[in-house]
Amino acid sequence: MLMFASMDTVAKYLTQFYPISQVVWTRYTVHVLLLVLLLNRRLPKLMVTRNLGLQVVRSLLLFLTTAFYFTGLSYLALVDASVIMFVSPLIVTALATPFLGEKVGARRWLGVIVGFVGALVVIRPGTESLHWAAIFPLAAAGCYALYQIATRRLGYADSALTTLCYSALFGALVMSVIVPFVFKMPAPSDLGLMILLGLLGGVGHFGLIKSIQAAPVSLVAPFGYTSLIWTTSYGYLVFSDLPDRWTLIGAMIIITSGLYVWHRERIHGRANQDHLYFIPKRFRTKK
Repeated sequence: MLMFASMDTVAKYLTQFYPISQVVWTRYTVHVLLLVLLLNRRLPKLMVTRNLGLQVVRSLLLFLTTAFYFTGLSYLALVDASVIMFVSPLIVTALATPFLGEKVGARRWLGVIVGFVGALVVIRPGTESLHWAAIFPLAAAGCYALYQIATRRLGYADSALTTLCYSALFGALVMSVIVPFVFKMPAPSDLGLMILLGLLGGVGHFGLIKSIQAAPVSLVAPFGYTSLIWTTSYGYLVFSDLPDRWTLIGAMIIITSGLYVWHRERIHGRANQDHLYFIPKRFRTKK
């Protein structure tokens, strides 16, 4: 979460001087170049996947998450965009029935509803405080929820490095088609930040992939709330922004509801059961 908050801070800074599409392209292209330098001859083997279709879908979801979120960051305060993204674990729970075949009880649905009320407190529709760009981190949260589900499933088919390679390559290829039309030559002082952007993204997503492979999504997701600490600190230190009381109230509502949903999932044994939903039969082994 610290890596992601640091990446978001660098991205928000760069979007003040460069087109958003160029910043997204930089994030993925630097990521690919670092993988080439670090993995070298291992890359061809790592690109072999047992589930190419799901790898492409997952990479697309991560790309959309990045594009939507960076767009939102260019207009919103860092902490505001981060808080709206907090609804992502709640969306995972809401999608548990159609994607995981789970039965979500009334109490967990209530927690999800309360969490979305918290998001509305932050966004404040119908008031002068509403910023139209709030739709972008909300869309990013939806894509990110689906990305987590896809990542969990891939954990049993491919290695973390294979998934990381596909994620970076997909985003770099898509944005390479667009960026020549908007490219702005970076200042020498910004080159280091652009390299840092890709490095932070790569390290952060490698950590996320490994964590989701090692534990159920419902167990990993609550740790995302720690990003509020980092985004608030970065927002104040770098951009002189502090969250207003409504953002803090909304954040507390979302976090409380998210932790409650997580608690209910633990009670119902989801942490042990959702391994079964994600493991394709051909990859299951007896211990």
